[in-house]
Amino acid sequence: MTRSCATALPLEREPGGSPAPAADAARTGGGKTGGGRASRSGAGFNPTVHGLRGVAAMMVFLAHVLGGLGENIYPHDAAYLAVTEAPWNFGRWGVWLFFVISGYVILPSVMRYSAREFALRRFFRLYPLFLAFSLLFIAVNAATGTMPELNTLESIVPALLLVNLLTHTEQLTPNAWSLSYEVLFYAMACLTVHTALRRGDRVLTVLLALTAAGLVYRFPAMAFFLTGMGARLLDERGLRPPAAWRPALEALAFAGCLYFGSIQHYDFMLKNMGDPRNYAMLFFTSAYFYMAIAPGSVTGRLLDRPSAFYLGTVSYSLYLAHPYTYLTTRLLFVRLGLFSAHWALSLALFLSVVIPVTLVFTEIVYRLLERYPYQWYFHERIFHRRNRERLESQ
Repeated sequence: MTRSCATALPLEREPGGSPAPAADAARTGGGKTGGGRASRSGAGFNPTVHGLRGVAAMMVFLAHVLGGLGENIYPHDAAYLAVTEAPWNFGRWGVWLFFVISGYVILPSVMRYSAREFALRRFFRLYPLFLAFSLLFIAVNAATGTMPELNTLESIVPALLLVNLLTHTEQLTPNAWSLSYEVLFYAMACLTVHTALRRGDRVLTVLLALTAAGLVYRFPAMAFFLTGMGARLLDERGLRPPAAWRPALEALAFAGCLYFGSIQHYDFMLKNMGDPRNYAMLFFTSAYFYMAIAPGSVTGRLLDRPSAFYLGTVSYSLYLAHPYTYLTTRLLFVRLGLFSAHWALSLALFLSVVIPVTLVFTEIVYRLLERYPYQWYFHERIFHRRNRERLESQ
Protein backbone atom coordinates (compact mmCIF):
# COMPACT_ATOMS: atom_id res chain seq x y z
CA MET A 1 0.00 0.00 0.00
CA THR A 2 1.47 3.34 -1.04
CA ARG A 3 1.57 6.48 1.03
CA SER A 4 -1.48 7.89 -0.75
CA CYS A 5 -3.98 5.05 -0.57
CA ALA A 6 -4.55 4.11 3.05
CA THR A 7 -8.03 4.83 4.31
CA ALA A 8 -11.35 3.51 5.40
CA LEU A 9 -14.82 4.67 5.70
CA PRO A 10 -17.49 5.73 8.07
CA LEU A 11 -20.38 3.75 6.77
CA GLU A 12 -22.99 3.58 9.47
CA ARG A 13 -25.52 6.02 10.76
CA GLU A 14 -26.96 5.45 14.20
CA PRO A 15 -29.28 3.86 15.06
CA GLY A 16 -30.75 1.50 12.49
CA GLY A 17 -29.27 3.05 9.38
CA SER A 18 -30.48 6.62 9.61
CA PRO A 19 -27.83 9.29 10.12
CA ALA A 20 -27.63 10.95 13.45
CA PRO A 21 -30.25 13.52 14.38
CA ALA A 22 -27.52 15.76 15.73
CA ALA A 23 -26.16 16.07 12.23
CA ASP A 24 -29.48 17.60 11.21
CA ALA A 25 -28.95 20.31 13.81
CA ALA A 26 -25.48 20.91 12.45
CA ARG A 27 -26.66 21.16 8.85
CA THR A 28 -29.56 23.45 9.64
CA GLY A 29 -27.82 25.69 12.14
CA GLY A 30 -29.56 24.17 15.12
CA GLY A 31 -28.28 24.16 18.66
CA LYS A 32 -25.34 22.15 19.87
CA THR A 33 -25.81 18.64 21.06
CA GLY A 34 -22.46 17.83 22.53
CA GLY A 35 -21.22 14.76 24.24
CA GLY A 36 -21.95 16.12 27.70
CA ARG A 37 -25.68 16.61 27.43
CA ALA A 38 -27.17 14.61 24.60
CA SER A 39 -26.38 11.00 25.27
CA ARG A 40 -26.95 8.79 28.24
CA SER A 41 -25.01 5.54 28.34
CA GLY A 42 -26.54 3.24 25.77
CA ALA A 43 -29.33 5.73 24.99
CA GLY A 44 -29.47 5.55 21.20
CA PHE A 45 -27.70 8.30 19.31
CA ASN A 46 -24.33 9.44 20.62
CA PRO A 47 -23.20 12.73 19.04
CA THR A 48 -19.56 12.11 19.92
CA VAL A 49 -19.56 8.93 17.82
CA HIS A 50 -20.93 10.95 14.93
CA GLY A 51 -18.32 13.66 15.40
CA LEU A 52 -15.50 11.13 15.60
CA ARG A 53 -16.52 9.85 12.18
CA GLY A 54 -16.05 13.30 10.74
CA VAL A 55 -12.71 13.84 12.43
CA ALA A 56 -11.45 10.45 11.24
CA ALA A 57 -12.55 11.15 7.66
CA MET A 58 -10.76 14.49 7.68
CA MET A 59 -7.65 12.86 9.16
CA VAL A 60 -7.59 10.35 6.33
CA PHE A 61 -8.05 13.08 3.72
CA LEU A 62 -5.20 15.20 5.09
CA ALA A 63 -2.96 12.16 5.49
CA HIS A 64 -3.52 11.35 1.83
CA VAL A 65 -2.54 14.88 0.87
CA LEU A 66 0.69 14.66 2.86
CA GLY A 67 1.52 11.16 1.70
CA GLY A 68 0.55 11.79 -1.91
CA LEU A 69 2.72 14.87 -2.22
CA GLY A 70 5.59 13.04 -0.60
CA GLU A 71 5.26 10.17 -3.04
CA ASN A 72 4.70 12.20 -6.20
CA ILE A 73 6.09 15.72 -5.69
CA TYR A 74 8.75 15.59 -2.97
CA PRO A 75 9.99 11.97 -3.00
CA HIS A 76 13.62 13.07 -2.62
CA ASP A 77 13.09 15.89 -0.12
CA ALA A 78 14.31 14.40 3.15
CA ALA A 79 12.98 17.29 5.22
CA TYR A 80 9.45 16.98 3.80
CA LEU A 81 9.39 13.21 4.28
CA ALA A 82 10.71 13.48 7.83
CA VAL A 83 8.12 16.08 8.86
CA THR A 84 5.15 14.31 7.26
CA GLU A 85 5.98 10.70 8.11
CA ALA A 86 4.28 10.65 11.53
CA PRO A 87 1.04 12.42 10.49
CA TRP A 88 0.83 10.23 7.40
CA ASN A 89 1.15 7.14 9.57
CA PHE A 90 -1.41 8.49 12.02
CA GLY A 91 -3.91 8.95 9.21
CA ARG A 92 -4.12 5.17 9.02
CA TRP A 93 -5.38 5.21 12.60
CA GLY A 94 -8.56 6.74 11.22
CA VAL A 95 -9.13 3.44 9.41
CA TRP A 96 -9.17 1.43 12.60
CA LEU A 97 -11.23 4.04 14.41
CA PHE A 98 -13.84 3.78 11.65
CA PHE A 99 -13.96 0.02 12.11
CA VAL A 100 -14.56 0.38 15.85
CA ILE A 101 -17.33 2.90 15.14
CA SER A 102 -18.99 0.51 12.69
CA GLY A 103 -18.93 -2.24 15.29
CA TYR A 104 -20.48 0.11 17.83
CA VAL A 105 -23.36 1.31 15.65
CA ILE A 106 -24.18 -1.90 13.78
CA LEU A 107 -25.66 -3.86 16.67
CA PRO A 108 -28.87 -1.81 17.11
CA SER A 109 -29.32 -1.74 13.33
CA VAL A 110 -29.12 -5.51 13.09
CA MET A 111 -31.52 -5.99 15.99
CA ARG A 112 -34.00 -3.35 14.87
CA TYR A 113 -34.66 -4.59 11.32
CA SER A 114 -35.36 -7.88 9.63
CA ALA A 115 -32.42 -9.32 7.74
CA ARG A 116 -33.97 -8.27 4.43
CA GLU A 117 -34.60 -4.68 5.47
CA PHE A 118 -31.21 -4.42 7.13
CA ALA A 119 -29.56 -5.51 3.88
CA LEU A 120 -31.64 -3.09 1.81
CA ARG A 121 -30.85 -0.16 4.06
CA ARG A 122 -27.14 -0.96 4.00
CA PHE A 123 -27.28 -1.33 0.22
CA PHE A 124 -28.91 2.03 -0.42
CA ARG A 125 -26.67 3.82 2.06
CA LEU A 126 -23.49 2.29 0.68
CA TYR A 127 -23.70 1.01 -2.85
CA PRO A 128 -24.90 3.85 -5.13
CA LEU A 129 -22.00 6.10 -4.17
CA PHE A 130 -19.53 3.23 -4.33
CA LEU A 131 -20.81 2.10 -7.74
CA ALA A 132 -20.63 5.60 -9.21
CA PHE A 133 -17.00 6.07 -8.25
CA SER A 134 -16.10 2.50 -9.25
CA LEU A 135 -17.53 3.06 -12.75
CA LEU A 136 -15.68 6.37 -12.93
CA PHE A 137 -12.44 4.60 -12.05
CA ILE A 138 -13.05 1.87 -14.64
CA ALA A 139 -13.73 4.45 -17.35
CA VAL A 140 -10.71 6.61 -16.54
CA ASN A 141 -8.44 3.60 -16.18
CA ALA A 142 -9.60 2.22 -19.52
CA ALA A 143 -9.01 5.58 -21.20
CA THR A 144 -5.56 6.15 -19.72
CA GLY A 145 -4.30 2.58 -19.40
CA THR A 146 -2.69 3.49 -16.09
CA MET A 147 -3.42 0.16 -14.40
CA PRO A 148 -4.49 -2.27 -17.14
CA GLU A 149 -4.30 -5.24 -14.77
CA LEU A 150 -7.37 -3.88 -12.95
CA ASN A 151 -9.51 -3.60 -16.07
CA THR A 152 -10.15 -7.32 -16.32
CA LEU A 153 -13.28 -9.26 -15.44
CA GLU A 154 -11.29 -11.12 -12.79
CA SER A 155 -10.72 -7.81 -11.00
CA ILE A 156 -13.88 -5.86 -11.86
CA VAL A 157 -16.53 -8.43 -10.92
CA PRO A 158 -15.28 -9.21 -7.38
CA ALA A 159 -14.65 -5.52 -6.77
CA LEU A 160 -18.17 -4.50 -7.76
CA LEU A 161 -19.61 -7.33 -5.68
CA LEU A 162 -17.43 -6.25 -2.75
CA VAL A 163 -16.04 -9.75 -2.29
CA ASN A 164 -12.51 -8.99 -3.44
CA LEU A 165 -11.22 -9.61 0.09
CA LEU A 166 -12.21 -13.25 -0.33
CA THR A 167 -10.97 -13.55 -3.91
CA HIS A 168 -7.63 -11.89 -3.10
CA THR A 169 -8.06 -9.31 -5.85
CA GLU A 170 -7.84 -5.52 -5.73
CA GLN A 171 -10.58 -2.98 -5.18
CA LEU A 172 -10.94 -0.39 -7.91
CA THR A 173 -11.89 3.09 -6.79
CA PRO A 174 -9.29 4.57 -4.42
CA ASN A 175 -9.79 3.86 -0.72
CA ALA A 176 -12.52 1.27 -1.25
CA TRP A 177 -10.40 -1.64 -0.04
CA SER A 178 -11.89 -1.30 3.44
CA LEU A 179 -15.43 -1.59 2.10
CA SER A 180 -14.85 -5.30 1.67
CA TYR A 181 -14.11 -5.56 5.39
CA GLU A 182 -17.23 -3.58 6.23
CA VAL A 183 -19.53 -5.63 4.01
CA LEU A 184 -18.15 -8.91 5.31
CA PHE A 185 -18.69 -7.69 8.85
CA TYR A 186 -22.25 -6.59 8.03
CA ALA A 187 -23.07 -10.01 6.62
CA MET A 188 -21.61 -11.97 9.53
CA ALA A 189 -23.17 -9.70 12.17
CA CYS A 190 -26.59 -9.90 10.54
CA LEU A 191 -26.52 -13.67 10.05
CA THR A 192 -25.22 -14.41 13.54
CA VAL A 193 -27.54 -12.07 15.44
CA HIS A 194 -30.66 -13.09 13.53
CA THR A 195 -29.85 -16.78 13.82
CA ALA A 196 -29.19 -16.51 17.55
CA LEU A 197 -31.98 -14.15 18.61
CA ARG A 198 -34.77 -14.64 16.08
CA ARG A 199 -34.41 -18.22 14.95
CA GLY A 200 -32.91 -19.62 18.13
CA ASP A 201 -30.89 -22.15 16.17
CA ARG A 202 -28.04 -22.96 18.53
CA VAL A 203 -26.14 -25.26 16.21
CA LEU A 204 -26.14 -22.78 13.33
CA THR A 205 -25.28 -19.96 15.73
CA VAL A 206 -22.22 -21.86 16.94
CA LEU A 207 -21.17 -22.56 13.35
CA LEU A 208 -21.54 -18.89 12.43
CA ALA A 209 -19.61 -17.83 15.53
CA LEU A 210 -16.80 -20.22 14.58
CA THR A 211 -16.84 -18.84 11.04
CA ALA A 212 -16.61 -15.31 12.42
CA ALA A 213 -13.69 -16.33 14.63
CA GLY A 214 -11.97 -17.83 11.61
CA LEU A 215 -12.44 -14.61 9.64
CA VAL A 216 -10.99 -12.55 12.48
CA TYR A 217 -8.01 -14.88 12.57
CA ARG A 218 -7.55 -14.67 8.79
CA PHE A 219 -8.23 -10.93 8.63
CA PRO A 220 -7.10 -9.53 12.00
CA ALA A 221 -8.33 -6.00 11.21
CA MET A 222 -11.85 -7.31 11.79
CA ALA A 223 -11.07 -7.46 15.50
CA PHE A 224 -11.76 -3.72 15.60
CA PHE A 225 -15.40 -4.39 14.70
CA LEU A 226 -15.68 -6.77 17.63
CA THR A 227 -14.27 -4.25 20.08
CA GLY A 228 -16.81 -1.73 18.81
CA MET A 229 -19.62 -4.20 19.47
CA GLY A 230 -18.18 -4.80 22.90
CA ALA A 231 -18.18 -1.06 23.54
CA ARG A 232 -21.88 -0.96 22.62
CA LEU A 233 -22.74 -3.74 25.06
CA LEU A 234 -20.77 -2.10 27.87
CA ASP A 235 -22.27 1.29 27.05
CA GLU A 236 -25.82 -0.06 27.22
CA ARG A 237 -25.08 -1.37 30.69
CA GLY A 238 -23.41 1.83 31.85
CA LEU A 239 -20.20 0.01 32.78
CA ARG A 240 -17.45 2.62 32.99
CA PRO A 241 -14.57 3.60 35.27
CA PRO A 242 -15.35 6.11 38.03
CA ALA A 243 -16.07 9.56 36.63
CA ALA A 244 -13.08 11.10 38.39
CA TRP A 245 -10.72 8.75 36.55
CA ARG A 246 -12.16 9.17 33.07
CA PRO A 247 -10.37 12.31 31.83
CA ALA A 248 -6.97 10.89 32.74
CA LEU A 249 -7.78 7.48 31.25
CA GLU A 250 -9.12 9.12 28.09
CA ALA A 251 -5.96 11.20 27.71
CA LEU A 252 -3.76 8.18 28.39
CA ALA A 253 -5.60 6.07 25.81
CA PHE A 254 -5.37 8.82 23.19
CA ALA A 255 -1.67 9.25 23.92
CA GLY A 256 -1.25 5.54 23.24
CA CYS A 257 -3.12 5.91 19.95
CA LEU A 258 -1.01 8.91 18.99
CA TYR A 259 2.28 7.20 19.81
CA PHE A 260 1.64 3.79 18.31
CA GLY A 261 -0.31 5.21 15.37
CA SER A 262 2.54 7.55 14.43
CA ILE A 263 5.51 5.23 14.60
CA GLN A 264 4.54 2.91 11.75
CA HIS A 265 1.94 2.06 9.12
CA TYR A 266 -0.30 -0.85 10.20
CA ASP A 267 -1.94 -3.29 7.79
CA PHE A 268 -3.27 -5.80 10.34
CA MET A 269 -2.68 -8.72 8.03
CA LEU A 270 -2.05 -12.18 9.44
CA LYS A 271 1.64 -11.97 8.60
CA ASN A 272 1.99 -8.78 10.67
CA MET A 273 0.54 -10.10 13.91
CA GLY A 274 3.85 -11.23 15.35
CA ASP A 275 4.58 -7.56 16.06
CA PRO A 276 3.18 -6.69 19.53
CA ARG A 277 2.61 -3.09 18.44
CA ASN A 278 -0.43 -4.30 16.51
CA TYR A 279 -2.06 -5.44 19.75
CA ALA A 280 -1.15 -2.17 21.44
CA MET A 281 -2.83 -0.29 18.57
CA LEU A 282 -5.96 -2.42 18.93
CA PHE A 283 -6.07 -1.95 22.70
CA PHE A 284 -5.49 1.81 22.80
CA THR A 285 -7.87 2.52 19.91
CA SER A 286 -10.66 0.54 21.55
CA ALA A 287 -9.98 2.01 24.99
CA TYR A 288 -9.87 5.56 23.68
CA PHE A 289 -13.12 5.14 21.77
CA TYR A 290 -14.91 3.82 24.83
CA MET A 291 -13.68 6.64 27.03
CA ALA A 292 -14.38 9.26 24.34
CA ILE A 293 -18.05 8.32 23.92
CA ALA A 294 -18.81 8.62 27.63
CA PRO A 295 -21.11 11.49 28.64
CA GLY A 296 -19.06 14.58 29.46
CA SER A 297 -15.85 13.25 27.92
CA VAL A 298 -13.09 15.61 26.85
CA THR A 299 -13.53 14.44 23.27
CA GLY A 300 -17.27 15.02 23.45
CA ARG A 301 -16.77 18.60 24.61
CA LEU A 302 -14.20 19.27 21.88
CA LEU A 303 -16.56 17.90 19.22
CA ASP A 304 -19.56 19.84 20.52
CA ARG A 305 -19.72 22.08 17.44
CA PRO A 306 -21.62 22.09 14.13
CA SER A 307 -18.52 21.58 11.99
CA ALA A 308 -17.77 18.22 13.61
CA PHE A 309 -21.36 17.06 13.18
CA TYR A 310 -21.38 18.17 9.57
CA LEU A 311 -18.20 16.25 8.80
CA GLY A 312 -19.73 13.21 10.47
CA THR A 313 -22.76 13.54 8.23
CA VAL A 314 -20.80 13.68 4.96
CA SER A 315 -17.92 11.46 6.09
CA TYR A 316 -18.67 8.57 3.73
CA SER A 317 -18.91 10.91 0.75
CA LEU A 318 -15.72 12.64 1.84
CA TYR A 319 -14.02 9.27 2.10
CA LEU A 320 -14.79 8.30 -1.50
CA ALA A 321 -14.68 11.75 -3.11
CA HIS A 322 -11.43 13.22 -1.84
CA PRO A 323 -8.97 11.12 -3.90
CA TYR A 324 -10.43 12.60 -7.07
CA THR A 325 -10.30 16.22 -5.96
CA TYR A 326 -6.83 15.69 -4.52
CA LEU A 327 -5.52 14.19 -7.76
CA THR A 328 -7.16 16.84 -9.95
CA THR A 329 -5.83 19.67 -7.80
CA ARG A 330 -2.37 18.16 -7.70
CA LEU A 331 -2.23 17.81 -11.49
CA LEU A 332 -3.39 21.42 -11.85
CA PHE A 333 -0.67 22.62 -9.48
CA VAL A 334 1.94 20.68 -11.45
CA ARG A 335 0.75 22.15 -14.73
CA LEU A 336 0.83 25.68 -13.30
CA GLY A 337 4.23 25.15 -11.67
CA LEU A 338 2.93 25.95 -8.20
CA PHE A 339 5.01 23.34 -6.37
CA SER A 340 8.36 24.86 -5.48
CA ALA A 341 11.42 23.83 -3.52
CA HIS A 342 9.90 25.68 -0.56
CA TRP A 343 7.68 22.76 0.31
CA ALA A 344 6.11 24.33 3.42
CA LEU A 345 4.79 27.27 1.41
CA SER A 346 3.68 25.01 -1.44
CA LEU A 347 1.91 22.68 0.98
CA ALA A 348 0.09 25.58 2.64
CA LEU A 349 -1.04 26.88 -0.75
CA PHE A 350 -2.14 23.43 -1.86
CA LEU A 351 -4.16 22.86 1.32
CA SER A 352 -5.83 26.26 0.98
CA VAL A 353 -7.17 25.13 -2.40
CA VAL A 354 -7.76 21.40 -2.07
CA ILE A 355 -9.68 21.54 1.23
CA PRO A 356 -12.49 23.89 0.12
CA VAL A 357 -12.67 22.26 -3.32
CA THR A 358 -13.00 18.85 -1.71
CA LEU A 359 -15.66 19.96 0.76
CA VAL A 360 -17.76 21.53 -2.00
CA PHE A 361 -17.48 18.42 -4.16
CA THR A 362 -18.25 16.26 -1.13
CA GLU A 363 -21.47 18.17 -0.46
CA ILE A 364 -22.60 17.68 -4.06
CA VAL A 365 -21.75 13.99 -3.98
CA TYR A 366 -23.46 13.57 -0.62
CA ARG A 367 -26.71 15.12 -1.83
CA LEU A 368 -26.86 13.30 -5.16
CA LEU A 369 -25.32 9.90 -4.53
CA GLU A 370 -25.51 9.24 -0.80
CA ARG A 371 -28.66 10.91 0.48
CA TYR A 372 -30.96 10.87 -2.55
CA PRO A 373 -30.98 7.10 -3.34
CA TYR A 374 -31.86 6.26 0.25
CA GLN A 375 -34.69 8.78 0.36
CA TRP A 376 -35.94 7.75 -3.07
CA TYR A 377 -36.25 4.09 -2.13
CA PHE A 378 -37.52 4.36 1.44
CA HIS A 379 -39.64 7.48 0.88
CA GLU A 380 -38.32 9.04 4.04
CA ARG A 381 -35.86 11.78 4.78
CA ILE A 382 -32.59 10.83 6.40
CA PHE A 383 -32.88 13.84 8.71
CA HIS A 384 -36.07 14.83 10.48
CA ARG A 385 -36.60 18.00 12.46
CA ARG A 386 -38.50 16.05 15.09
CA ASN A 387 -35.38 13.94 15.70
CA ARG A 388 -33.44 17.09 16.49
CA GLU A 389 -36.15 18.26 18.87
CA ARG A 390 -36.21 14.86 20.55
CA LEU A 391 -32.43 14.92 20.93
CA GLU A 392 -32.41 18.41 22.41
CA SER A 393 -35.07 17.42 24.93
CA GLN A 394 -33.04 14.46 26.26
